Amino acid sequence: MASKYFRDLGKALSHTKTDKRMDILRRLQDAGSISEAARRAGVSYKAAWQAIDILSNLAGTPLVEKVVGGSGGGGAQLTAAGKELIKASAELELAKSQLLKKSPSASATEPITQGMLGLQTTMRNQFPATVTGIAKKAGSVRVTLTTKGASVFHARITSASAELFELHIGQKVMVLFKATAVQIMHSAVDASKNTVPGVVIRKSRGGQSGELNLLVEPGVTLVGFANPLSSFNISDEAWAQIDETAVVLAMTHE
Repeated sequence: MASKYFRDLGKALSHTKTDKRMDILRRLQDAGSISEAARRAGVSYKAAWQAIDILSNLAGTPLVEKVVGGSGGGGAQLTAAGKELIKASAELELAKSQLLKKSPSASATEPITQGMLGLQTTMRNQFPATVTGIAKKAGSVRVTLTTKGASVFHARITSASAELFELHIGQKVMVLFKATAVQIMHSAVDASKNTVPGVVIRKSRGGQSGELNLLVEPGVTLVGFANPLSSFNISDEAWAQIDETAVVLAMTHE
């Protein structure tokens, strides 16, 4: 009989590369305590809670519940949905392993390509990059990202997210941001934002919306918007500016 949780839990499983998140859930099942699960997973208590909250949001149902009383003063345990997610995750990993054994060529596929195939998002700007710098500052982390063509972007994320994703130099990621977060300009004017040069290759019909497609490098085209009063023609040089906080990172299997 199909599980009553199956449909919603599938959303959480589609994100199970979510590095530490499933690991934390498994450790919680064994430890019966979020603080102990965090310690065993090597993350902070705050990061452990963030992992649980994100998975619960994706599943659309609580995965963890508090336990009151006991010799330790209480703790936490998985709900029925949480236990089912653990089971489904194990079955999924087994299926992947069996598939790779049957088709060795699948394991040779670029990790970033596999991640792209499973990624569905409304964000129109998305492309692969490599983490080339990590700088911690005042509770946040500034991540430097370099594309295959050497374009450089920066993303600002929380320390907890960096910890959960086990962010490291050389890591392959997908970079994502909305088209509405991209300002197309004639010159670079704000040094505090991501600023990359490119060439206009497409314009919205009629040009009224100000939507432009900017070729930054072979394989990387950005969609953004220019001020309606600005005049851009095909082949014009332009600059794309994106706030660092608008850049989202998606992790892929390595």
